[in-house]
Formats: sequence, C-alpha cells, structure tokens
Amino acid sequence: MNILHLSNNRSLDTIREPVEEELKKFDVVFRDAMRSQVALVDVVTRYILRQKGKRVRPLLVMLSAKLCGEINESTYRAATLIELLHTATLVHDDVVDDADTRRGLASINAVWKNKVSVLMGDYLLSRGLLLSLQYNDHYFLNSTSNAVKRMSEGELLQIQKSRQLNIDEETYIKIISDKTGSLFSACTDIGAASTTQDPEKRNLLIAYGENVGMAFQIRDDLLDYLGRKSILGKSTGSDIKEKKLTLPLIYALQNSNRHEATRALRYIKKGVKQKEIVWVLDFVRSNGGIEYSSRKSEEFANLASNSLVSFPDSLTKKSLLQFVSFVIERNS
Repeated sequence: MNILHLSNNRSLDTIREPVEEELKKFDVVFRDAMRSQVALVDVVTRYILRQKGKRVRPLLVMLSAKLCGEINESTYRAATLIELLHTATLVHDDVVDDADTRRGLASINAVWKNKVSVLMGDYLLSRGLLLSLQYNDHYFLNSTSNAVKRMSEGELLQIQKSRQLNIDEETYIKIISDKTGSLFSACTDIGAASTTQDPEKRNLLIAYGENVGMAFQIRDDLLDYLGRKSILGKSTGSDIKEKKLTLPLIYALQNSNRHEATRALRYIKKGVKQKEIVWVLDFVRSNGGIEYSSRKSEEFANLASNSLVSFPDSLTKKSLLQFVSFVIERNS
C-alpha cells in the first residue's frame, strides 16, 4: 500500500475523531495520575499540563486499542503510563540539553533549575510504574521498560558517535530505531495488548509503531534542513550546531567529493557560525541529502501502512493510515 496515494484530510483533528471522546477521558485520568500531596510537585505538574503537546502517543495507544477491540480501563492506564514516561523523558532531556523553552513556554529547568527538574522527571516515571503495578499490568511494564532501555542506549550511542563524527547510515538507523521507534512501538504494542490477546495482531501493530516512529524521526531530522513552519525553541540548523550527524548530512558526506566532505566536517567539528551553517545546508541539498532522506522516510511510512493491510476497513484503520501520511508531510 502506497500511503502517498491517500487523499484524505490528514490533520490531527481528523485523525483523532474515532477516539475523540476517549482522549477527553484520558486527559482526566492523566491529570489525576500526576497529583501529589507535596505542594511543589502539584505546582510543577500544573505547569507541565500547560505545556500540553499534541498527545500523539496516547492517540496511538487509543487507536491501536480500538483497532483490536473495545477500549477499556486498562487502555487508559496504558496511555497514561506512556504519557508519563514520555513527559519524564522530555523533562530530563531539557536538563541534558540545557534547553530554555518547551512548547513555547519556559522549560521546567529554566523556571525551577536542574535539581527540581531531575526529581520531577523521576517522580513522573515512578507514578507510571506504580500505576501499572497497582493493577498488575506486567505486560505494559515489560514493553515500556524495554523502550526506556532502548531510548537510553540510542541517546548514548548518538552522543558517542557525535563526538567521533563518524556515524554511517546503518548506525543512524539503529539510533533512531532505539530513540524513537522504540517508544512508538511501545504505544501500539500496549494499546493492542489492552484489548486483544492475539499475538499476530499485536506484532503487526508493533511493526506499525516501529516503522511510523522511524518515518517520524527522519522527517524531524529533515525539517532541521528544510525549516519549520512553526518553530518552538528549535531553529533550522540546530542539529548542525549540536554536532548531530543525521541522515541528510550522512548521505551528503558519503556522496560528495572528499574536499567538500572534509570541509563540512571541519566546520561542524570546530563549532559553526551562521555563514558556515548556510554552507553546510547548501552542501546537504546539492549532494542529494534532502531527496534521499525523504525517500527513506516514505519507505518506512509504507512499511507502517502495509502492517495494517490484514485488518478490516474501519474509521480507526483509516485514522492510523492518515497518521502515517501526517508524519511524513508535517512541517513542524
């Protein structure tokens, strides 16, 4: 199935329609799960809720669950566990990256400093674990624990390779599979597990999540070279400034003459200025990095869509297919 032939409206509002009411209930469950008797914790969690994102991961949990059966209380726990885990990683990431903003607001570490941020991330993670243990959701814990392990390994491998400036495409694919594919596949895995015991259905949705996550990350890396329609604390060329070698640059380095490749790496290694960023952006474009990365994103998108072929047609299946298209067409 070629997802590029889908002509339906692919806005997230449209994609949410089959589970719109369930997502409203999820918001209540998620807010309740974050509550604490410690006043500072509640102040920070209320601030986190103001930074509300697109809720992509709970959406994937709900759609995967509904594709396989009837959404139930364990589905809401699965979505809450995922969102608590994701939020905890964002809080920790902002500390690691020394980020000042998150979704248009000051980051937690910018407001309350690093110590509170790290402890808040730990608190959110523990709340998710305790919620699952309370209801013996051991399958959920196993799936998400594996995702956390992979995410950590992916981040550390990227740090190691960025220091060495020697990432090849195979290593890049492993990094984004661990960093992004793992959490997306955990979403679809535990969503399906909340409504079906059928291992074939679960495995198909795990494959869907992994591949749509890969397409998502490649598109995200592409946007750093294409520019973002709505930039929230991340400007074009930020990966270059941070010495991150992503697929557009990796391909250009491998498919350019040695002189230009050496020049690009020299700029990145020494710390680029604006005119050098512009040069590297042009270098990537002129050596096919944009086109190649777009094709790779589409390849993973098609693999994700093909995982759904055996499921009967429904509004839920249509939304999951539309989500794939949304991922590779988004501009922010």
